[in-house]
Amino acid sequence: MKDILTIVVPCYNEQEVLPETVKELGGVLEKLIKDGKVSPQSKILFVNDGSKDKTWKLISKYTKEYEYVTGIKFSRNYGHQNALLAGMSVAVKYSDMIITIDADLQDDIYAIPKMVEKYNEGYDVVYGVRNSRETDTFFKRRTALAFYGLMGKLGVNLIPDSADYRLLSKRATESLLAFKERNLFLRGMVPLVGYDSAKVYYARKERFAGKSKYPLSKMLHFALDGITSFSIAPIHLILYLGMLTVIFSVIMMIYTLVEKINGHIVSGWASLMISIWFLGGIQLISISIIGEYIGKIFSEVKHRPRFNIEEETYTRKMEYENTKNIG
Repeated sequence: MKDILTIVVPCYNEQEVLPETVKELGGVLEKLIKDGKVSPQSKILFVNDGSKDKTWKLISKYTKEYEYVTGIKFSRNYGHQNALLAGMSVAVKYSDMIITIDADLQDDIYAIPKMVEKYNEGYDVVYGVRNSRETDTFFKRRTALAFYGLMGKLGVNLIPDSADYRLLSKRATESLLAFKERNLFLRGMVPLVGYDSAKVYYARKERFAGKSKYPLSKMLHFALDGITSFSIAPIHLILYLGMLTVIFSVIMMIYTLVEKINGHIVSGWASLMISIWFLGGIQLISISIIGEYIGKIFSEVKHRPRFNIEEETYTRKMEYENTKNIG
């Protein structure tokens, strides 16, 4: 019997692109089933992350029209990473492999069969990796390279040019779900799972329709989450900065004493103001960095649920098919 594949697709206000996404992903899945690469029980699982448009209505409609379409509806917006995690949490009970992909059709869906091939070769983790960044703006391209370089220097093992388009086997998914932190950065968490991994390269396309859900502000917040979730290097940086400031202060004190002994008159106003602003800036930055870590501790120790599911059709369909097959 062929292995069951579930394609998890997080959705937030995707009513413009969703009809095309169902059509394109459905075509790929049907061909995999027809070619005997995956089980006929394989599904597409759309996770509605508190959309304010008609996204859930469309998912419900397609759930009735297509046997392979299923959905999860959050009670409110919980964020992209939690939507991915929710889809995997529900799907792992019945799936042998799970592929996560965004709904905007920028990631090449025709890399999915290649991922399935790698899985059949024995790989538990298959990363979708962009072969170029030609579709990005110059600014986004440079900042992305800087981010991956910085994360590497901080000791965080990331796969460059790989986002959340990947395949995980059942055991790799179960291992990932065993990570209980609330501050999610899946790109950094997946490599920690271990197991044999492979890469599938593809060309990223322009967004089919709708607007990007990751403007600059969200990208910066996402990058900060990644850094503070996986490294305490910024805390070390504060220590080093404090030590340098103390050394600089001692040097300035010695210089001031020497000038005093030599009888040189120094008004001191400019240097005093510069020192105050300089030290004040360092203190504010340091408090902010420490506060970021304390904030993460605060959210972790409360142990609130990472998401609440209001409605879900995946389990019902899978249980019905299993009962039908047994009968």
